[in-house]
Amino acid sequence: MKEIISTYKDIVVQIHTPNGSGSGLIVKDKNIIVTNRHVVFGTDEVIVRGENFTKTITDVLYTDALNDIAFLRMPDGYSSAEQVEISEATVEAGESIIAIGHPLGLRFTATKGIVSKAERRFNNVDYIQVDAAINPGNSGGPLINENGEVVGVNTFIYRDGESLGFALPSTKLHSIITEFSDKEINERASMCSSCTNIIVKSSLQDGYCAHCGNKFDLAEFDAQDYAPEGVSKTIEGILTEIGKDVRLARVGKVSWDIEEGSALVKITHNTKNGFIYADATLGALPKENIGELYTYLLKENFDLECLTFSIDRQNIVLGTIIYDHDLNQESGKVILSELFQKADEYDDLLHEKYGMVLAEHN
Repeated sequence: MKEIISTYKDIVVQIHTPNGSGSGLIVKDKNIIVTNRHVVFGTDEVIVRGENFTKTITDVLYTDALNDIAFLRMPDGYSSAEQVEISEATVEAGESIIAIGHPLGLRFTATKGIVSKAERRFNNVDYIQVDAAINPGNSGGPLINENGEVVGVNTFIYRDGESLGFALPSTKLHSIITEFSDKEINERASMCSSCTNIIVKSSLQDGYCAHCGNKFDLAEFDAQDYAPEGVSKTIEGILTEIGKDVRLARVGKVSWDIEEGSALVKITHNTKNGFIYADATLGALPKENIGELYTYLLKENFDLECLTFSIDRQNIVLGTIIYDHDLNQESGKVILSELFQKADEYDDLLHEKYGMVLAEHN
């Protein structure tokens, strides 16, 4: 099972939009990423990040509201040799399964369980019910069996239930992928929830499906451009001015992740208390000569004006806190520019001189 999970590290990606995050599965031979429609709904572009390619922006190709499935364009530069096997067989109750994804913004997590019920019907769709832990962010990730085959797509959980997760069966996924691929569609497509035909916007007749005549929800095609407001707008204006790509940085409407050298800078606006937290996790404490490192960090704290070193468990963090009412373009640019510059300088220095273990970006 360890080898199977390792295989999926290259093909299960993390997905971010301004509205949240989720997971996706690369299907190499079809040049698509499979995810849930609710993960990407309302946008034309999403941010994807994988083990063997850098964080990048890709397009939404297809949405299916009935089955809660979406396809994304596979990013340029993807080079893994791994190819998933999407099972065409049904599962059975009691069968061991593993749910893989990126829950709660954490990268790559696998949880084991069993099939509680092979077929559970909701809203005219048959799902696999499982007891494996599926958390927010797992949506769109694969459900796999002990042979390493994809048997489902993790879709939703019961909010008030314990260990009640549901996945769209791979038999249904296989048929959707086959139909989509056979049509060789070159524009944004969607499935009509009434007649289940795959359609494109140009085929609609006055907003109605040409196949069944039912009114079609144009929101499947007409995504709204995201425009930050208030403090988020100010933060993104500052980031843009200092040369950061805010589209790649967004991990929500009030959160941004930016890699600076080997450091990861996280910026979060807590709308409840009004504070903006900007932290660069540089690395972990070494096992030796910690006293010398502490002495250096305390000395630097005395000299630094806008930033402060702190220790979060074993992590060495360089950061700052800004009250949102005090934030403006000019002061914010000075503080965040200093954070990015110093983070890039300090991570190398602390690693080479004091043995700090460089951070892994989770």
